[in-house]
Amino acid sequence: MTEKTHQDLLAKYAEAIVKVGLNIRAGQRLIISSGGTRGVPHQFAPLVREISKAAYAAGAKYVEAIFADEEMLRIRAQHAPKGTFDIYPKWQISALKEMVDNGDALLSIAGANPDLLGGLDPEVVGQMQRAHLENWGPVSEKVSTNAINWCVIAAAGDAWAQKIFPELPVDKAVDKLWQAIFETTRIDQPDPVEAWNKHIATLRERALYLQSKQYTALHYKGPGTDFTVGLPSGHLWISAQSMAQNGIAFTANMPTEEVFTLPDRNRADGLISATFPLSYGGTLINDFQVTFENGRIVKVTAKQGEAALQKLVDTDEGSARLGELALVPASSPIGKRGHLFYNTLFDENASCHIAIGRAYRFTLAGGTELNDEEFIAAGGNVSLNHVDFMIGSPQMDIDGIAKDGTREPVMRQGEWAIKL
Repeated sequence: MTEKTHQDLLAKYAEAIVKVGLNIRAGQRLIISSGGTRGVPHQFAPLVREISKAAYAAGAKYVEAIFADEEMLRIRAQHAPKGTFDIYPKWQISALKEMVDNGDALLSIAGANPDLLGGLDPEVVGQMQRAHLENWGPVSEKVSTNAINWCVIAAAGDAWAQKIFPELPVDKAVDKLWQAIFETTRIDQPDPVEAWNKHIATLRERALYLQSKQYTALHYKGPGTDFTVGLPSGHLWISAQSMAQNGIAFTANMPTEEVFTLPDRNRADGLISATFPLSYGGTLINDFQVTFENGRIVKVTAKQGEAALQKLVDTDEGSARLGELALVPASSPIGKRGHLFYNTLFDENASCHIAIGRAYRFTLAGGTELNDEEFIAAGGNVSLNHVDFMIGSPQMDIDGIAKDGTREPVMRQGEWAIKL
């Protein structure tokens, strides 16, 4: 059998993104962005072109991409006048919002330099991040309610590849990262779409089991972690595939290994130690701990990036509370690779994780019909932020706590303890 070329794999990747991730329907439009404070880096154009071909083959009537040079963001942070960091390219939001309001599909490509804004004034970086979050709000709201079929995928950027594989020259590092992306998204398998369908079915089975238990809380115990978090009445365990309000089933993340729900914003107590660094807003936050009391973060410490972490928590009232709990076995395909990706899309699928900030409305029964006040009253969290960080390890134990107070093992030493 002839070995597949990079171009062959890129075309297979695009096909899986369109058929499994977005599940593009005939007559839809598709807009492609970075999901961040800049457009898609130009080096990802070959992938964007393959996605466009696959989308048109699936019946899309129009495909558009927003491109940009991410280095412009660092230049702005270094040289723009003080007091100007609230300026934002609202035309990007208008373009995205117009597509989303029409029921069209949204694809975000991750792959930015994780150290892009490292070493810069945290006050400036914080102002830029807040301006982005405030302006991105209308798009985030649509995503968090699954208004349309949306997906986040990755491409191998030069700076990102060298961050992961610093011992390699840039071209070799990029090749190795592309290989990792193809393997963890099942593109290296004979029929990637069928492999994804089987994986989605397995994750759905896990979610259905947890849904049947209706635990009132989870207790996490591991090195540097002793933490109990409540689950609100009506919480829903979600896996890879979701149904959008436009009637299209889609898979929001590629790769994905998680089963997740929302916590009760008012019931979180104890200490959590992160087991992976967090790349946030171009700054790397490393070796950090978060302390909760009555649902709120009351203390953060970090050996690297503590100021950026505190800025994140201080963004708004909801940024000091939790919006997501996700369970991932330590032996997941990404966990077994044995290296960091410095990118949440991948690292969150190597480990159990939680998210600071906004809860997804679709993780609560009837949540998409609630306004902010009603959602908060039901235990959901509202925030400009939604930032995942990893807390799982091969030493992590998790118990489910039933309404009568009895405990059942959910995970032991980082692996599923439940038998399906």
